[in-house]
Amino acid sequence: TMNVTRLCGSKSIVVVNGQFPGPTVSAREGDLVVVRVVNKAQYNMSIHWHGVRQLRSGWADGPAYITQCPIQPGQSYVYKFTITGQRGTLWWHAHISWLRATVYGPIVILPKLGVPYPFAAPYKEVPLMFGEWWKADTEAVISQALQTGGGPNVSDAFTINGLPGPLYNCSAKGHADTFKLKVKPGKTYMLRIINAALNDELFFSVAGHPLTIVDVDAVYIKPITVETLLITPGQTTNVLLTAKPSYPGATYYMMAAPYSTAASGTFDNTTVAGILEYEDPGSPSSAGFNKNLPVLRPTLPQINDTSFVSNYTAKLRSLATEEYPAGVPQEVDRRFFFTVGLGTHPCAVNGTCQGPTNDSRFAAAVNNVSFVLPTTALLQSHYTGMSSGVYSSNFPAVPQSPFNYTGTPPNNTNVSNGTRLVVLSYGDAVELVMQGTSILGAESHPFHLHGFNFFVVGQGFGNFDPAKDPAKYNLVDPVERNTVGVPAAGWVAIRFRADNPGVWFMHCHLEVHVSWGLKMAWVVQDGSLPNQKLLPPPSDLPKC
Repeated sequence: TMNVTRLCGSKSIVVVNGQFPGPTVSAREGDLVVVRVVNKAQYNMSIHWHGVRQLRSGWADGPAYITQCPIQPGQSYVYKFTITGQRGTLWWHAHISWLRATVYGPIVILPKLGVPYPFAAPYKEVPLMFGEWWKADTEAVISQALQTGGGPNVSDAFTINGLPGPLYNCSAKGHADTFKLKVKPGKTYMLRIINAALNDELFFSVAGHPLTIVDVDAVYIKPITVETLLITPGQTTNVLLTAKPSYPGATYYMMAAPYSTAASGTFDNTTVAGILEYEDPGSPSSAGFNKNLPVLRPTLPQINDTSFVSNYTAKLRSLATEEYPAGVPQEVDRRFFFTVGLGTHPCAVNGTCQGPTNDSRFAAAVNNVSFVLPTTALLQSHYTGMSSGVYSSNFPAVPQSPFNYTGTPPNNTNVSNGTRLVVLSYGDAVELVMQGTSILGAESHPFHLHGFNFFVVGQGFGNFDPAKDPAKYNLVDPVERNTVGVPAAGWVAIRFRADNPGVWFMHCHLEVHVSWGLKMAWVVQDGSLPNQKLLPPPSDLPKC
């Protein structure tokens, strides 16, 4: 832990190697990565390598109680994995409770030696991590919310590379609290953008500078140029920004602000800014920031601009070339339809709660099942064949009681609790339609699947229509990613091949909804060939 001051307040936070944000893990495609994690904090800890495929190495994936027991204080664990068939930007973060609020950092995956980018190489590459800052201790914030059954206190600021920037009270004293990107006229920069915020999807724009998107979630796409992009928690986006050809005599804000359709007051409606400044040829020695230059601001969409979001996401397409093919499953072995959204649990006997009503607590569920983390790790239970009493493999493939998902919600909003999983055979081609619900408000839910990339073959508003909607699927060049937004009051269809044996978590990447149970897990059984089987567990795997 170390003391950090932001927004005129100091607090002790958990960090990696004394750095906030944490150190960059750099590798090339094909590299074996070995990271020894020593837990010197007072909390249980585990680290997830977000978006890394982890082929056969599920023991290194990191979600606590899913693939491993947490690393207890004073203990250590070595994460070992090979990066296979991926290049671009991913990230790592704590995967237990809300510790990822400060325990996170970039993963930069370069192409194999001698393999070029499928676009002109940039002059410089810069990681840009969005985060979320609370003046309070985040572990106290979530523990209080889980006690009362209410929504947690919202964050006080967003950050770029750990800095809240000049638009917050207190923050603007000097520019020490502001991320600055210095550029040379005419040069092209690659921004490796990562949304590490806990609970907020973000719009991002740089005044006066279009952004060309070339890669999302470490997969190349057909380049598109935009003024503004949207990035959900868990996603990454590589963009090329070309500086103006000559010194412009101005500085430019880079700004991020939230996208939300939730009821007002339930999210942090603030804006973080960084500064893009040009090297001044007239005074090359000027290390200081020239306060006399005009500062230009970008215009961001309205906070609830859902049509911008759906238009933006529809533009993203896989590169789908011979060298970087889009292997979309054309036939499907297993079909699933999951409702995702909020719900309630009854309050404890005689208790008053701060949920949607005073006799209820907030909950969240997939197909009406609010997932309960076990007290031992699921992967170990699966591997040893001792799953009895730990989990059941009867997760519902479709909702047990269908309703008008995006229409008038049912009177009974209570959800069930359980540790229920779906079992897939090795090599199954899977189609999953995730349907947002309007129970307690229609919100967008970014969902992350561990262990796989998936193809986003379709999306739409309202209730999914199995008779009409599949005809509109893109099975040629859909975008391939590891985290996708389920549209507010809409649906998204994804396909993936279950070619990675193990137990794989799938969850909303908004931590408040994860805490309420918006998560589930898949078991993928071993295949028949030796290279289709889960590797044995490492000897230092933590014990519960």
